[in-house]
Amino acid sequence: MNKVKVNSDVELKDRLVAINRVTKVTKGGRTFTFAAIVVVGDGKGVIGYGLGKAGEVTAAIQKATDSAKKNLVKVPVLNGTVPHEMEVRFGGAVVLIKPAAAGTGLKAGGAMRAVLESVGIKDVIAKSKGSSNPHNLVKATIAALSQMRDAYSVAGERGISMDKVFNG
Repeated sequence: MNKVKVNSDVELKDRLVAINRVTKVTKGGRTFTFAAIVVVGDGKGVIGYGLGKAGEVTAAIQKATDSAKKNLVKVPVLNGTVPHEMEVRFGGAVVLIKPAAAGTGLKAGGAMRAVLESVGIKDVIAKSKGSSNPHNLVKATIAALSQMRDAYSVAGERGISMDKVFNG
């Protein structure tokens, strides 16, 4: 994944994907803690996710947000959609992302929708197969987006012109 360093003047919006109450049984009784998954993005191709655990919900969300801001990646967004189709597996979650025509909208559900909205994608068709675990869905979606390459980067890597990328 291509990590990106973001200036402090960039406006990152955070989105809570899931909150989970975790119970630990001790001899003194049950101890409740909370685990939160947060996705941050600038709406222009920068995305990050984080996991925070704490005794209170607000503290867990704050920790997750801080963690997400440290793990930012840059993904290609072309005309409000993704450059090409991609299928990625992370754990039990399998994610399929396809580009869509303008006006289609964001056809995705659950944790994938939060990631795609945060990155700034407006038109896409996305399907989650396998596990619906939000941890793995978020990680699989971000892995799929970060593995995508646009035509400009392909031309640069191969050292050829844009015409040869499409007609070569």
